[in-house]
Amino acid sequence: QVQLVESGGGLVQAGGSLRLSCAASGRTFSIDAMGWFRQAPGKEREFVAAVSWSIGSTYYADSVKGRFTISRDNAKNTGYLQMNSLKPEDTAAYYCASRLWSGSLRNAGYDYWGQGTQVTVSS
Repeated sequence: QVQLVESGGGLVQAGGSLRLSCAASGRTFSIDAMGWFRQAPGKEREFVAAVSWSIGSTYYADSVKGRFTISRDNAKNTGYLQMNSLKPEDTAAYYCASRLWSGSLRNAGYDYWGQGTQVTVSS
């Protein structure tokens, strides 16, 4: 089991930045990948970015590529999502997720989810 707790959400003006954190506990030594997803009201949850827990390779959705950066600090068992040049359409609840099984970062399947943190971008 892995427990995940997100933090860092808030209200920011368009063009601003936020950094989300995802603190992991439990079987952190078995984590293979961590991903970030988001869900806006009335829309389906969508993939944002993923990072390989061991080697740090990354994968991004086209909508955030060049603006968002995903990273992890293994020593702190924490993942991060640095969000720059935010747009109103980035407004959503952001969730981190993790999995213990090995697979391509393009695979959006995850087993453990956090409760989410709200990001609101005003125009």
